Amino acid sequence: MKATEAKLLDFLKKSPQFVIPIYQRTYSWTEKEVRQLWDDILRAGQNDDISAHFIGSVVYVEKGLYSISAQSPLLVIDGQQRLTTVSLLIAALASAIGEGEPIEGFSPRKLRNYYLLNPEEEGEHHFKLILSQTDKASLISILKDAPRPKEHSIRITENLKLFQELLAGQKEDLQTVCKGIAKLMVVDISLDRDQDNPQLIFESMNSTGRELSQADLIRNFILMGLEPELQTRLYESYWRPMELAFGQEAYTTHFDGFMRHYLTVRTGEIPKMGEVYDAFKKHARSSSVANAGVESLVAELHAYAGHFCAMALGTEEDSELNRAFHDLRELKVDVAYP
Repeated sequence: MKATEAKLLDFLKKSPQFVIPIYQRTYSWTEKEVRQLWDDILRAGQNDDISAHFIGSVVYVEKGLYSISAQSPLLVIDGQQRLTTVSLLIAALASAIGEGEPIEGFSPRKLRNYYLLNPEEEGEHHFKLILSQTDKASLISILKDAPRPKEHSIRITENLKLFQELLAGQKEDLQTVCKGIAKLMVVDISLDRDQDNPQLIFESMNSTGRELSQADLIRNFILMGLEPELQTRLYESYWRPMELAFGQEAYTTHFDGFMRHYLTVRTGEIPKMGEVYDAFKKHARSSSVANAGVESLVAELHAYAGHFCAMALGTEEDSELNRAFHDLRELKVDVAYP
């Protein structure tokens, strides 16, 4: 592992591309976290005594030599929320500056070509940040100034709109915003795949903003160490359908509750809410589950999730069963789910 301090803008400029692996949680910062970052930027921009403001770490791993001087993509282990939020701010700032004179050396062209795009590359390599699933299509549509996809990311869309509103309110003093952004710092942490364990590092990270949920930890535990092809197939065949069934905004809450019920059925013990991840790891490492293989485990989770959604979320198609499940929900008898 190698850790260094870096100006965020310098880090973005010299990094070829950040890729968010499919097993990572989707973008989830809310208005609260966005406003906190905005306030920090304004405070740094207004105060000449503040030379730098740290916003956290960016942890990544890549094949070969773990250095951002190489041209291979950087797989982000931690830092997606910060990278995505800053990218949205830079995109909104480029539009806010418009055709006017550069501010603090920032012009729309420089903001886009230095920090958001790789102007000489084509296809997905054209973009500095590649997110996963609906996040990916939503961010690319913003960077291409194209209509949002039908299944767009709610958080990306809403947070871009929030930055546009905040910048409109700061229209007469965009210089402060530019000065503040220039002072942002990160801890650049590169991992050596042969020596560092990304899974253990992921578990130990206490990221600025939203704490990792049991759902985040379990998904990464299952998928992180797999070969990319198997990883993608299991995610798209089993895990992604679960995320969609639970709902984009309520996925974490529903999944954590579901997993507790699943473990109750499979182990005969009811784990405490804050200990679901530890209980799942113990279950996954048991000889019978381990011998059956990871695909068997993920397929079983997918099947049980379907039963949970039918009972708890009202997706049951059989009318008689649906009425019975509705009565259980009205009585708030969730102990019946297992």
